[in-house]
Amino acid sequence: MTTSHSPANPLASAVTPPTWTINELIAWTTQYFASQGIESPRLEAQILLAHVLNCSRIDLVARSHEVPRAEERARFREFIRRRVEHWPVAYLVGHREFYLLPFAVSPAVLIPRPDTETLVLAALDFLKGKPAPTVLDLGTGSGCIAVSIAHQCKAATITATDISPDALAIAEQNAQTHGVAPQIRFLIGDLFEPFTTSSVRYDLIVSNPPYIPRSELANLPAEVRDHEPRVALDGGQDGLVYYRRITAEAANFLVPGGMLLLEIGWNQNDAVREFIAEQKALELGPTIKDKAGRYRVVQARRR
Repeated sequence: MTTSHSPANPLASAVTPPTWTINELIAWTTQYFASQGIESPRLEAQILLAHVLNCSRIDLVARSHEVPRAEERARFREFIRRRVEHWPVAYLVGHREFYLLPFAVSPAVLIPRPDTETLVLAALDFLKGKPAPTVLDLGTGSGCIAVSIAHQCKAATITATDISPDALAIAEQNAQTHGVAPQIRFLIGDLFEPFTTSSVRYDLIVSNPPYIPRSELANLPAEVRDHEPRVALDGGQDGLVYYRRITAEAANFLVPGGMLLLEIGWNQNDAVREFIAEQKALELGPTIKDKAGRYRVVQARRR
């Protein structure tokens, strides 16, 4: 949006006159983002500007005629530049909401997706009424699953593993932020690797493992392909390598009647269910669908 007394581009390096109100900045950025093919351009413009101004998106409406300071506009310009270079908004602002909680994120961790809330809901439903349940979260990443479960189920004690020390640092930060650090033990290692024996057993094992086939990584959106951690995306040649490993070992780490919940990709239900069917100690349950009606969480009980 321009006016007769406004420059055509607030991204110009020259100092902009004090006519770029919050409303004008959002309008221009929305149009620019849309021209660059960015989805939800207005929402992203609002998120970035609210972060720069250290306020909520609702506050932007009340302050719509306010003119941000020159240094704030400069910072906003930098965010816009990086966004059109395909930096995810969550990494730019340093957080993403998941299960109604803000989670710190960085390029060390996968950005939490709403689809994964289906896994958390299934876990909480299974844990309901258990006096002191134990949970194992494999490949915790940002800790969004473990922290959300701990936040909602105060009786639970959780062990969370990840192969990346940088990811575990973010997960521990999120646990501290949401007051659940005493409930969660973080261990570095690949899936079950931190455990020297299977003598420890859990009521519930949850995991959202890497599940993108290696051949498809190059075709992912640039925001994902170029910025999110490859180790959290690459599921091997067919995208199923981690499901094979988890289903082969899970029964050894579950109490009788314990539950295994695995988030899956949209076309992986049949394959993952076959892996579980091959394990005599596991009994398949119905696959849970997400809000869009896609198969999302495969579940199995320890016999």
